[in-house]
Amino acid sequence: MPYPLFDRSRLRLRPLAERQHDLTLEQFARLDDPLPDYAHPDLLELARRMVRASREGRAVIWMMGAHVIKQGLSRYVIDLMERGVLTGLAFNGACAIHDFELALVGATTESVARYIREGQFGLWQETGRLNDLAAQAAREGLGFGEVVGRAIWEERFPHREVSLLAAGYRLGIPITIHVGIGYDIVHEHPNCDGAALGQASYTDFLIFAQELLNLEGGVLLSVGTAIMGPEVFLKALAMARNVAYQEGRPLNHFTTAVFDLQDLGPDWHHEAPKTDARYYFRPYKTLLVRTVQGGGESFYIQADHKLTVPTLWRHICELL
Repeated sequence: MPYPLFDRSRLRLRPLAERQHDLTLEQFARLDDPLPDYAHPDLLELARRMVRASREGRAVIWMMGAHVIKQGLSRYVIDLMERGVLTGLAFNGACAIHDFELALVGATTESVARYIREGQFGLWQETGRLNDLAAQAAREGLGFGEVVGRAIWEERFPHREVSLLAAGYRLGIPITIHVGIGYDIVHEHPNCDGAALGQASYTDFLIFAQELLNLEGGVLLSVGTAIMGPEVFLKALAMARNVAYQEGRPLNHFTTAVFDLQDLGPDWHHEAPKTDARYYFRPYKTLLVRTVQGGGESFYIQADHKLTVPTLWRHICELL
């Protein structure tokens, strides 16, 4: 006998206008705001490599978790896209949700502690539109990120100027969305089609893997993504290297950089043993050690994104 399924038709969704938001656009950084008094010995060198790679036509890819958006830093990343420095971005599902909500209503982020008690966490009507867009992407054979960005831009969402996805669509820069089923609030919604969501996100995965064919001499950043970034990169890099090596091309000489808060100690260029808890922090062993063996180099930037992202942006602007 089949196991019983949860009946989603019994759910009550409420409009975003009834939600208490923890983040609004008034809290977002602007490019003319005073920059933080912060320095890191590797950020300038990383900026140099990003600028050089972009000038040489190499891939410069920014993988990110949602806290880059939730800390109000989207305008810095959009500016780097407009300057032609970034060739691609990779999101987890939460990034898409926060970017979409900000573009639509100028606010995002709910109190999990409050709304999980009420049984209302994540069940907001307008945000469920992302499921419809995933289904549309699947029908058209397009990536999830492109179709969401297209909707935000072409439908003239009220705050589309702060949307990374809209900027990607407008500039022709691929932004891929890599979802895990059950990870995101829109998967609670009655209109979520798991097959369509998987197809749209898998198309994005193939787009991302294709981008990595141009990573030789390039740069890949993993900014606040402890699971999606290293795991998606690892598999896509294996695919890209498999093809590159068949064609007699190298795919070893590139730079990776991890931005996070974990204390990895003074030597993060060598893999920690399995008896060390740091071994299980995926960005460490995957991005800082394993994938750059054989000719690459890695950097670890341990600090708050509100310090590191504006500082990296400033270095790049000065170099340009």
